[in-house]
Amino acid sequence: MLHLRLMVPADRTEDVVELLETTVGTAHLAVLSGAAREPRGDVVLCDVAREAADGLLARLRAMDLDRTGSIAIEHIDLSLSLRAQRAADEAPGEGVDAVLWESLSDATHEESTLSVTYLAFLTLATMIAACGVVLDNAILIVGAMAVGPEFGPLAGFCTALVRRAPRLAWRSLTALLVGFAVATAVTVGFSLFMDAVGLFHVEALEAARPNTNFIYRPDWFSFVVAVLAGIAGVLSLTSAKSGALVGVAISVTTVPAAANAAVALAYREYAQSWHSLEQLLLNLAGIVLAGTLTLATQKRLWSRHGAGPAPR
Repeated sequence: MLHLRLMVPADRTEDVVELLETTVGTAHLAVLSGAAREPRGDVVLCDVAREAADGLLARLRAMDLDRTGSIAIEHIDLSLSLRAQRAADEAPGEGVDAVLWESLSDATHEESTLSVTYLAFLTLATMIAACGVVLDNAILIVGAMAVGPEFGPLAGFCTALVRRAPRLAWRSLTALLVGFAVATAVTVGFSLFMDAVGLFHVEALEAARPNTNFIYRPDWFSFVVAVLAGIAGVLSLTSAKSGALVGVAISVTTVPAAANAAVALAYREYAQSWHSLEQLLLNLAGIVLAGTLTLATQKRLWSRHGAGPAPR
């Protein structure tokens, strides 16, 4: 269940309450007359089943409530209520399958912002992966994958394509391109520094590296894994399964490929650097393709439920 807190202009309260009362999947409606001060109006509280929330939010926004008032949503971890159970049963579909498009757009918008924190995490992840490359240490590679924040803008780009949101698409693409460019450049400098102090050696890069040589050897398996990870990643976002998202982060070699390209570039191993870049692009393409198709399929399937206001 989700909890809605609405700030409603007094002259629109009756319409909003009627909408909530006639929407399948709602429960625990409360109206606090005159409680809102900024903006002035009434406060309307309501619980709604996750599977009914997207249609309800669309209608609230159609009433311009996001401009004239306020719409806030909170997740309810536990609700011991027969009415809440009845509302969830009456709502079409299953809550875990529902996609809250407004929530998804907001989350991916935040995750795809080119910020100092985003650049720091991506750069640190790439430098950790660089150490894993030189040491042929799979544990460091996995750790770098978990630290990398690149799935945020990838998911944002997929969402933008499905929702036809050019601003989000541009923001996400900028975060990806600038982020990887900065991370790679800094890692080149890091590699040169580590070589100068005797911790990195070109011989390690040229060795067989049985644990990490897959990073610069792109093949169809790389693309297949990226596609599967893209599907799992989008499903984890739309169903709020954060544990699955961690698994996605450590299954695709985006950050390690950028790290290997940086280290190889520092040692002028241009062929290995280029193959690493191919691996990076192949994985990014697979994730975007799979993520976009998954979201489009979810949108098409969920639209058949016809969630929204209906007599009860």
